[in-house]
Amino acid sequence: MTLQLNFPVPDFELPDLHGKLHRLFDYRGRIVIVNFWSCECPHSERTDKSIMSMFVQWQDDVSMLTIASNRSENAEAIKNVAEARRLPTVLIDADCRIADLFEAQTTPHVFAVDRSGVLRYRGSVDDVTFRHRIPTRFFLDLAIESLFAGRLPELTESPAYGCTIVREI
Repeated sequence: MTLQLNFPVPDFELPDLHGKLHRLFDYRGRIVIVNFWSCECPHSERTDKSIMSMFVQWQDDVSMLTIASNRSENAEAIKNVAEARRLPTVLIDADCRIADLFEAQTTPHVFAVDRSGVLRYRGSVDDVTFRHRIPTRFFLDLAIESLFAGRLPELTESPAYGCTIVREI
C-alpha cells in the first residue's frame, strides 16, 4: 500500500519509550507531524532544533509523533537523546513496519497529517541539501501554517534529506 497525498493515512499503533501504545487515530482533530528520526543522525539533530522551536508555538493544536525506526539504535540511546532534546512522544518502530508504510527513506523524513487524518505534506523539514548547507526555507513550518489557516500547503512534497533509515543489521 502506498500513501498518497490528499488521502487518509491508515491507522497505526506503536509503543512509546515507556511501552504505552499510541494510535494515529487517537490524534484526530489535531494536526499531526509524523517525524521519522534517528538519535545518531546529525540531520535529525539539526532539524530537531527548528522543529521544536516551532512546536512550542503549535503544541496546543499540533501533535508530533517522532518515530525511531533504525534497527541499529538501541532503546537506551534513543531514550537518552530524546530526553536531552526534549522530544515529545518518541515511538519505537522496531520492525520498520511504519517506516515501510510511509515509505520513509531518511531521518528526518516528515509527514504532515491534517485534522481529519489526510496526508497533506511529505518530505524535508527545510531546504538543506549537500550543496545548500544553510536552510532558507522551512517546508514543514510552511505546511503546518497553511493547515492552521485552513488552506492546503502550496508545496506538498519535497525530497527528504538526511541519513538513510537502517532497516537491516
